[in-house]
Amino acid sequence: MKLIMLGAPGSGKGTQAKKIVEYLKVPHISTGEIFRLNMRENTPLGIKVKDIISEGRLVPDDITIQIVHERLTEPDCKKGFVLDGFPRSLPQAIALDGLHKIDFVINLDVEKEIVIARTTGRRMCKSCGAVYNVHEIGDAKACEKCGGELYLRTDDSMEAVLERLEMYEEKTKPLTRYYEKQGKLVNIRADGGPDKVYKAIIEAIKK
Repeated sequence: MKLIMLGAPGSGKGTQAKKIVEYLKVPHISTGEIFRLNMRENTPLGIKVKDIISEGRLVPDDITIQIVHERLTEPDCKKGFVLDGFPRSLPQAIALDGLHKIDFVINLDVEKEIVIARTTGRRMCKSCGAVYNVHEIGDAKACEKCGGELYLRTDDSMEAVLERLEMYEEKTKPLTRYYEKQGKLVNIRADGGPDKVYKAIIEAIKK
């Protein structure tokens, strides 16, 4: 099964995608993680993406589409995949349709206030990349998995979050109408706990 996860930043796409891939036994494809991995390893792509992001610009569609397409043609994606963070715009969605047949699109619907609280409270481990939230770990400074230092990503600051939400409303939210017209959109209320949201998603997939 080939799925796309849609939703505002902080809606829980990454968390739910990781749960869904365990259920479906397919890979989790996150463009954000692909970019961050390349930036950490200072690959040619990572250097290019880092320069673009440091200037406050979005990674161009042609680069993103190429990266995603190359990843989706790898052997482990033959039986399906869960896309997280792509597509983010109508041109990306149209390009993806020309390359791969998507079965369903899960849209996580959550209030703006909850999104802001979740995102600005997010902390990432500098060593292993594990993600936590201050609402769960309090003022903990070390990763439970490896002991690495936890930090607030620059794109999770209040200013950055508000900018990302504005960009989401303009560029990504219209995708819900695009996929709804195709009969592929499944709306899931995502303001509850992760387990409740996951159960709703699995029930929708089974149907």
